[in-house]
Formats: sequence, structure tokens, C-alpha cells
Amino acid sequence: MTIRAAVIGASFAKAAYLPALRTIPDVELVALSSARIENARGVAGEFNIPNAYADWREMLDKHAVDLVGIATPTVYHAPMALAALEAGAHVICEKPMAMNSDESRQMLEKAESLGRVHMIGHELRFNPNRRKIQRLIAEGAIGSIQHVNIVNISNTWGDPASRPEGDWWSLAEMGGGRLGANGSHQLDLLRFWLGDLGAISGQIATRVPDRRDKNTGAAWTATADDQLSFTAEMQSGALASVFLSGVARHTIGNHVQIFGSEGTIKLSDGEEKLWLARVGEDFQDVSESDPNAALPGIGKGIWNVSFVALIQEATAAIRESRQPKQGATFADGLKCQIVMDALRQSSAERRWITV
Repeated sequence: MTIRAAVIGASFAKAAYLPALRTIPDVELVALSSARIENARGVAGEFNIPNAYADWREMLDKHAVDLVGIATPTVYHAPMALAALEAGAHVICEKPMAMNSDESRQMLEKAESLGRVHMIGHELRFNPNRRKIQRLIAEGAIGSIQHVNIVNISNTWGDPASRPEGDWWSLAEMGGGRLGANGSHQLDLLRFWLGDLGAISGQIATRVPDRRDKNTGAAWTATADDQLSFTAEMQSGALASVFLSGVARHTIGNHVQIFGSEGTIKLSDGEEKLWLARVGEDFQDVSESDPNAALPGIGKGIWNVSFVALIQEATAAIRESRQPKQGATFADGLKCQIVMDALRQSSAERRWITV
């Protein structure tokens, strides 16, 4: 079965979606759309895609495809996904799933009612080290989980002149912000490792609202969050503390520490090494490598490499007329969105919110 695929977006799609799709036998890249036609044509040419569009609706009208990948600003996810599903396509949608849980629920209900395969771009569920964390916890390797500590600190937004004016990641009305960009991944991993969240309390903030265009120097205002922190009580009883910031002047990366009654797991993205220590033992390197990293044309880094396995599972599900056995579906995306909405409510009202 040849799977005819189309992609909306030409940025992360170029880095992850298109290289991954190109590794799958019998996938035909039919069309690409981007808001800027010059970007669409440039990326389409690079990947030998015969059709390029500035209007994604025109693309869906003109081409019958089996799979649509959506890698665009968040504000467009729901209308694009709903239209692609109605047009007969299965859908992979970037995270965060949508602007709110109401939109996410509409997407899930539409996909389920039409019997389409649906996945969210939480590719880290396919990363071997993060999958091993899930297995170790499930096997009881460190006993019952007491506490999880996650920090992600970068300098990408720290300089007021680091972002161009109108950068969508810095605009709340476009669905930008650290909560969607990185917090959605952290919430999905917490659910992947520990099950559902029970309650959440936290703060979302815009620390550097006054910005200057990095090219022209023109003043503009960022409205999306660039820093957030929260404490979550998992339904299992474990506590999770998460602190994310994009406005430090030095990057320290992503660090995960999981403390159980019988041991500890830790993982840092700088070295991408997974460490395990049981009671009375020193930490041992239990890291696993990703075989997809050796595939030709795949970019470096866990994000690009992990996306290959996500695409492999999505295309296998389409061919086998089933829902994915691995990875995050729209149902997971909705649960993550509900928690994100609860965190926003908690920040606004300065109180714990039951999920």
C-alpha cells in the first residue's frame, strides 16, 4: 500500500517530518503548504515534492491524501486537523494539540467518529532512554515513585533582541509560549511514566515582554509565557516539580530526576545518558541508543531522530487499519490540554486545581 502524504508547515516539518517520511518505503510525498509560498517551494524542491502551496485548504482540495502532517503555529491546529480528517486523511498534529481543551475534544471526537489514525507529535515517547524509564518504573526497579524533579533552562529567549517581531512562539494569541513549546512535552512524559495527574498548582509568567526585533531594532511586545513552574500531584500519589525557563542568559539544558522508595533514575539531555542507582549501589549507565540515528538524511538530536519511530508507527497503523499501539494519540493530547488549561487557571487564581 502506497501512502500518499501531505504536510502543512515548512520549518519543523523540514527538520523532522519530511526526513522521517522519506525513510518509510511506499510513502509518496504529494504536496507541501506554507504561509510563505517561497518557503513552500524551497522545501518542496529540496524533498522532491511536486506540489507547493501557500493555501493549505487549496492543497487539501486538490489532492486526495492518506496522511496529513500538521507542523504549524498552534492556533491553526484545530481547523487544519478537522479539515484534513473531513477530507479523508489520517492526521499527525504537532503539540500542543490546540489552543484549549474544547478544540482538542472536537479534534478527538472527529477523528474517532471517522475512524482515522490520529497522533500528536510527542516524539520523545519513542526515545529509547525515555522508553526505558517507563519500563524501569513499570517493573518496579526503583520501588514506588515518591518524587520527580524536572528542570529545563535555556537562553533562547533571554536576550530581548533574540526574537524577530511577530515571532509566533512569543504571542499568546498564536498559541506560543514555553508551556506549549516544552511544558506539553514534560506533561506528556509525566503521564507516560506515572499515569494521569490528579491536581496541579503553578505559575505562568512573561518575564521579558519588552522586546526588540533582532534585525531592525523595532520595539514590540511579547505576550506569551517565557517561564513557568508547577507542582503536580499524580493520581498515584507521587509529586512532580517542574521548572521551565527560556529567559536565562546561560543554558543548562533539560534534567530529569526520579526518586523511588528503592532507587533513583536520572537523565540529562546534554550527555543523553540514563543513570540508575538502587539502594546501596552507585549509579550505573543504563543508556540505550536509537538505531534510527544512523539512517541517512536524519538530522541530529533526539527530536529529529525520535520522530522517525513516530512516523513508522503512524504509517504502520494506517496500513494495518488500527490505532497506534505506541505514542501519543489525540486522546493523550486532550488529557495534556486539560492539564495545561488547569495550570493556566491555577496561575490566574493562585490556587490548586483538581484535574
